[in-house]
Amino acid sequence: MAAEPALSTKQTFQPPASHDVNYHWRRRVAHAFNRAAPRYAELASAQQAMGNDLWRRLPAQATSILDLGCGPGHWTARLSQRYGVTAMGLDLAPGMLEEACRRHGNRGHWLCADAAALPIASRSIELVFSNLAIQWCRDPAAVFAELYRILTPGGRALINTLGPGTLAEITMAWSRPARPAAVEGFVDVDTLRHAAHEAGFQVLQDSVAERFYYPDLAAVMASIKGVGAQVARDGALLTRRDIAHAARRYEKLRESAGLPVTYQRLTFELIK
Repeated sequence: MAAEPALSTKQTFQPPASHDVNYHWRRRVAHAFNRAAPRYAELASAQQAMGNDLWRRLPAQATSILDLGCGPGHWTARLSQRYGVTAMGLDLAPGMLEEACRRHGNRGHWLCADAAALPIASRSIELVFSNLAIQWCRDPAAVFAELYRILTPGGRALINTLGPGTLAEITMAWSRPARPAAVEGFVDVDTLRHAAHEAGFQVLQDSVAERFYYPDLAAVMASIKGVGAQVARDGALLTRRDIAHAARRYEKLRESAGLPVTYQRLTFELIK
């Protein structure tokens, strides 16, 4: 295929308005994923496995493609190769896009923007692929409305996201009285399905619990923090005693394969 030059992340950065109610939340998310960018591909084995299921649902043809929440660009580059076009990779974190540019160059157009305010023309995208990104969006209704706007008639969005019960083992291990919850809450499937219907989509959806195993608590925490998913909330200072307590509690969950980490994966196929 004739690849076009990758766009500069600085040229395509769309900063959110500072008066927006979710501005500070988005800054936290972007900061976490900026820090995670250099090691994301190395530590994202669970995210990769869940993305493979979404990949199997791809349509036979598409000419205009958006990878929403592209991270370091793995799926963007694969989509470009599969369909013989240059897919667009969009992420909130500039650091992720710098990594995508470094790894994949002109196998993607790289765009830094918010999923709830896409700087993309209406009815211009045939296929949206989004693997484990929208769970970090505080306003899923706005995200679905934007996806409906940019998709062509008959276009579709394939989305993996996470539901309540995700990282339950970590929540249990780190929970202490008078301490902030260890894991951010996730939106339930009924709320997401309703928001997608309200946006105008035909909705196909299924759910599955995905479980992955790690040798010890350090590996568990690396798998979470290393892909940008902040476990401790702001103000939650962890002491050595906290860590030792969490390790003892987590050990009670050990199985023959190791320490479990469960993701409640929600998969949506949204058709315009």
